[in-house]
Amino acid sequence: MSTIEALLQELDQEARTTRRVLERVPGDRLGWKPHDKSMSLGQLALHVATVPGGVAQIAIESPFPLPEFKQPSAASAAELIPALEQSVAKAQEIIRTMDDAALGKIWRAMDGEREVMALPVGALLRSIMLNHWYHHRGQLSVYLRQLGVPVPSIYGPSADENPFLAREKSAVAV
Repeated sequence: MSTIEALLQELDQEARTTRRVLERVPGDRLGWKPHDKSMSLGQLALHVATVPGGVAQIAIESPFPLPEFKQPSAASAAELIPALEQSVAKAQEIIRTMDDAALGKIWRAMDGEREVMALPVGALLRSIMLNHWYHHRGQLSVYLRQLGVPVPSIYGPSADENPFLAREKSAVAV
């Protein structure tokens, strides 16, 4: 399996998991924040939905001028899944155009004339697209827990959902 194929496979698998988390976001609590310095639930959920496409896009823009970071908020929970689907499709489209040479090319982020970050495109996709995405998805699952919303299984059982329980029950019933 090529590096590109591995990235695409992981993106697809993690998009399904992210969808399950975003489906739980309560539309009537989008303005909720666990702390004054935190993003609101709506801001965080929309960020989680849009990370893959946004980061894949900047991966092909180098040098990349650092923007003013303003986190828009979801206007409704109904926009989260379409935003995720669009973002993942965009990331897949961009990644499919790449090869090993593109992954090895150095990407740079600039603040005016000052270089803020420089790393290979493959490392950008791995750390800033995927790992950053997982970080914020985990943060979102904590928001859900604090709001009393059942947290879906992500990599194994959560306190609310055990994907292995059905298998265990069927194994006992057989």
